[in-house]
Formats: sequence, C-alpha cells, structure tokens
Amino acid sequence: MSGEGKKTSVLANGLIWFGAGVSLAEILTGTYFAPLGFGKGLLAIVIGHGIGCVLLFLAGLIGGRTEKSAMETVKMSFGGKGALLFALLNVLQLLGWTAIMIYDGALAAEGVLQAGRWLWCLLIGGLIVLWILIGIKNLEKLNLVAMSALFILTIVLSVVIFKGGAVSLEGAGEGLSFGAAVELSVAMPLSWLPLISDYTRSAEKPVKATAVSALTYGLVSCWMYAIGMGAAIFAGESDIAQIILKAGLGAAGLLIIVLSTVTTTFMDAYSAGVSSESISKKIPGKWVAVGAALLGTAGAVLFPMEDITDFLYLIGSVFAPMIAIQIADFFILKQDRSGKDFHWKNLLIWVIGFAAYRLLMQVDLPVGNTLPDMLLTMALCWGMRLVSF
Repeated sequence: MSGEGKKTSVLANGLIWFGAGVSLAEILTGTYFAPLGFGKGLLAIVIGHGIGCVLLFLAGLIGGRTEKSAMETVKMSFGGKGALLFALLNVLQLLGWTAIMIYDGALAAEGVLQAGRWLWCLLIGGLIVLWILIGIKNLEKLNLVAMSALFILTIVLSVVIFKGGAVSLEGAGEGLSFGAAVELSVAMPLSWLPLISDYTRSAEKPVKATAVSALTYGLVSCWMYAIGMGAAIFAGESDIAQIILKAGLGAAGLLIIVLSTVTTTFMDAYSAGVSSESISKKIPGKWVAVGAALLGTAGAVLFPMEDITDFLYLIGSVFAPMIAIQIADFFILKQDRSGKDFHWKNLLIWVIGFAAYRLLMQVDLPVGNTLPDMLLTMALCWGMRLVSF
C-alpha cells in the first residue's frame, strides 16, 4: 500500500466518496430522525453534515498537502509513539465498522432473498477482499461502473419512497431531540475523519480532490439519511429489506444492498491496513486489510450488531478532539511534532477533550456536542502554546 506511487485523479476521489456515502448504515441511521418530522429532521441532517464535512475537508487537506496517510499525520501533533494510540484505536474502530457494515448488508439481503445470512456475509466479505486485491489505484474504471449503477438504482429507490407522499412537518411520538439529531448527523462524517487522508495523500490535485471528496460524501450521505427518514415517515417502514420488497425492486434492490455495502466497507478494511503501517513499517498493509475483511466477516456471522448509535458516539468522543488538535497545529499554530516520541501537552488536551465530549453528551445543545467540544479543544491548544511546563 505505502509503495503504490500512482497519483489518483479528482474523479477517482469523488467516486470513492460517493461509494462511501451510499450506505445501508446511513439509511438505517436516517430512520431515527422520523419522530422530528421531515422538515425539522432534514434541517438537523443538513446542519450536522455541514459541520462534519467541513472537518472532513480540513482533515483530508492535511494528508493531501503533506502526502501522508491519516495516522501518519497524527504523528505531527502527538509524536511518533504518541500517535500509536490513535492508530490502534483506529484499527479497532475500522474492524468494528467492517463487521457492522457486512452484518447490515447481509441482514438486508437476506430479507430480500432468503439464502442464509451467513452466506450473504461470505459473499459480501469475498467481494470486499476482491476490491482490496485490485487496489485503490486500479479501481477507477470499476468504481465508475459500480457508482453509475448505484446512482441510478438509488434514484429509483428515492422515487418509490417519496412519490405520492405529502411531506410531514411534524413528528409523531418520542424520539431524538433536535440537538441529539444534529449530533447523530455529525457522527457519520466524523467517523471518516481518521480515514480520508489515506485517499487524499495520493491525489494529483490535493485541494480540489479533498473538496470534491468532502462535498460528494456530504451530499450523498444527506441523501441516504433522507431516504431512511422518508421511508420511516411516508412508508412507515425502517427495515430496508421490506422497503425494497414493497417497492418491487427485487434483483435491483439486491444489487443496491450488496454493491453499496462492498464499496463502503472496502474503505474501512483498506484503511485498517494503512493505519497498521503507521504502527510498524514491517506490517504488510494490504494483507492486514484482507485480514480485517475476513475478521469483519466472521464477526458479522457470529454476533448481532443492530444498534450502532453508541458506537458512533464513542467514535466521536475519541476522534473529534484528536482532529481538533491536528487542525489547530497544522492550520493555526503551524507546528510539527513528528520528530518527538510523545507530545504530552497535546495528549493531555486530548484527554480533556474526550472527557468534555462525554460530559457534553448530557447537555442538549442545538448544534450537538462535536462543534463545542472541538472549539474548546482548539482553544486549549492555543492556550497551551502560552504555557511552559
């Protein structure tokens, strides 16, 4: 992986992040917004993704300008050994995502065509391994075909869900508060922050490729959230398999499920390999990625993984303060600590940021808790610059 020297085009980066956005996990998360009503729910989705995708752009730009992978850029703020903590946490969260995505895809596919959930897990896992072996630099043509098919099929799914339904502006029943909904919307792009530089580092035009990546992902992810919310409000259905069956999509629906799961989950497994190379240069990243896909497949077969909201919030609490420190160091303070083993001030700030995020989760803020936590963390970085100990 680290030895691949071919540069990727702006189009290639856009296609990769289109595939990341077309995701069953995002559609399922969108169903949680239904109690807010369509108008209020959509506003929460847009605000949350606006916050998350600005952060996604800044994180990806660091990798694009330095030509370093995501976890290599972390060394610039926390030191060569200090960054190992985040590389390990990132590998673990990517393994979790791989298993969750394969599980969701297999469950949905089984709901459309009963062949055995474990069989769908094996099929999806096998295709992810194939994507990894083809390699990120050789996927452009394959991704162009896959994304074209997904784009057409997702439009069909959207039309089926939204046609003939009057937009509901008021929600029914108890559910998320507006602030919690914004945070749940921020959480999905936030989960990609520790990955984006793995793709922008090799971009021919780093600024354009990063902007296209963040914008493409943001728009598509909002679309997926809206599909899930719309299905729950207009069709009264939160099970994607049942939505597809009621829509009469059949084989086309299966293709949406399998292809979207593969194109999204490939990125999780691939980046697990890239992150492992930050832990040790002797680790073969490609084969770690294959191993992550296989372990994720096994986890999807063996364990239930229905509700991912707590998982999303845990990711936010770990990586929001991490990227806030990186943004402050790279864009504001112009600091590079990669020559040190540990940068203890930033590690201390991260601990404070992590604790603050968990505390802010108990407070219902209209903008969620990621943005306030990151502003607090960046302010601490600025303050610490004036303190010597």
